[in-house]
Amino acid sequence: MNEERIEKAIALFKEGFNCSQAVVAAFADHYGFTREQALRMSASFGGGIGRMRETCGAACGLFMLAGLETGSTDGADRDGKAANYALVQELAKEFTLRNGALKCADLLGLSKKEPVVSTPEARTDQYYAKRPCVKMVEEAARIWCEYLEKHPK
Repeated sequence: MNEERIEKAIALFKEGFNCSQAVVAAFADHYGFTREQALRMSASFGGGIGRMRETCGAACGLFMLAGLETGSTDGADRDGKAANYALVQELAKEFTLRNGALKCADLLGLSKKEPVVSTPEARTDQYYAKRPCVKMVEEAARIWCEYLEKHPK
């Protein structure tokens, strides 16, 4: 199951979905979502959140999955919130350890002087050759599969 989920995330990214969408949609059925629901709820997080090159979209997808798994549904549940935040921090640490950074701009080697634009680049062979995004999607999906293996329900 794990390799299938990881391959599904990679395939979704290669279909043209952003990094966050690819990660979340690969697990949609596991959480009772349709593919369309998963794609819509994660759409804004690609490109480092709205293509602003902040937190990597694949990591954001990973954190969304953490919320689906451990997120608190009671506003007064401080312990539940703390447990979820601790999980997100653990996942962020692991993502950074495996990839060298958590910030999209750092992962892409972009300078702070480059302008932020909303239009995504065309998905060409050159795009895939210069972007490590497929690897980020793969690692985020792999990290989540490893989490689920350690915490079966």
